[in-house]
Amino acid sequence: MKPSTTQSNSGSGAARDNLLLTLFAFGCIYFVWGSTYLAIRYAVETIPPLFVAGFRHLIAGGLLFGWCWWQGLRPTRQQWLATIVLAVLFFLIGHGTLHWAEQTLPSGVAAFLIATEPIFVAIIVSATRRSRITPSLLLGLLLGLFGVGLIMGAEVRTGASDMLKSLAVLIGAASWSIGIIYSRSGKLHPDPRMSAAMSLVAGSLMLLLAGIITGEGATLGVGVVSLKSFLALMYLAVVGSLVAYSAYFWLLSRFPPTLVSTHTYVNPLVAVILGWAIGGEALTTRFLSGGLLVIAAIALVGRGNSRERTAASSASRYGREIGSA
Repeated sequence: MKPSTTQSNSGSGAARDNLLLTLFAFGCIYFVWGSTYLAIRYAVETIPPLFVAGFRHLIAGGLLFGWCWWQGLRPTRQQWLATIVLAVLFFLIGHGTLHWAEQTLPSGVAAFLIATEPIFVAIIVSATRRSRITPSLLLGLLLGLFGVGLIMGAEVRTGASDMLKSLAVLIGAASWSIGIIYSRSGKLHPDPRMSAAMSLVAGSLMLLLAGIITGEGATLGVGVVSLKSFLALMYLAVVGSLVAYSAYFWLLSRFPPTLVSTHTYVNPLVAVILGWAIGGEALTTRFLSGGLLVIAAIALVGRGNSRERTAASSASRYGREIGSA
């Protein structure tokens, strides 16, 4: 029996809707996550950096946690303890350093430095598990080191302050990488949505407490917050966290992690273009060369250590891009 015209139209309409949804989801993880670096730069102009990170994660994590609780998900004490460790690595150190550095560091520079995260993962895995260092992995590590050197040499020209902020971003990337390794063995909540919500809430409280301890609260006032910074904060919390996060897990449920993780290559390029076109950030040949070397290094590291990369790429975004970058 031939299918009816109504059934055929219904099937083609569903396929078209699914294609549009797929394109939208990839657009989110490619371009929204890439744009968060410039949004961070705008947000920290008039809002203290630790409070920017804390508020954005509190908004996103609170909404997500409430939805998971409504769905009947309940965390245990052991899962909270594991989450606190992850929140320190991902958010307190990882995002705290990034937001602090972007007070003066160009968003494109921060994006390329953060992109070294898979390289740190490969180094840690090789050192702790004595994995065989392949020629591709070794070449990728050397290229990544050289690329970072070019980026920092091209942009860090105003003295020790910018050098310190660049190093802080690299420390944050290393901390995030340690968190990726830990997340694969820590006793986290089995549902990734609740696990992400718990880490966001825990991380946000730590960031806000750190902001109070460091005296950032004394400089925070409604009257000094510009409209641009406020809108950037809302964009980071809602679009950069909730929307892109949902798109990411929707894609992971339908496509291979290796395909979804291609955003690792695209995000820094988007950040650089937006920083140049909108933020007025300078582009130099040396900086762009360093950035391309970092992207090439990521590809080589992934090729030389594909098993670790496949597992790590799934874990690495479950918290950052909620917050992202």
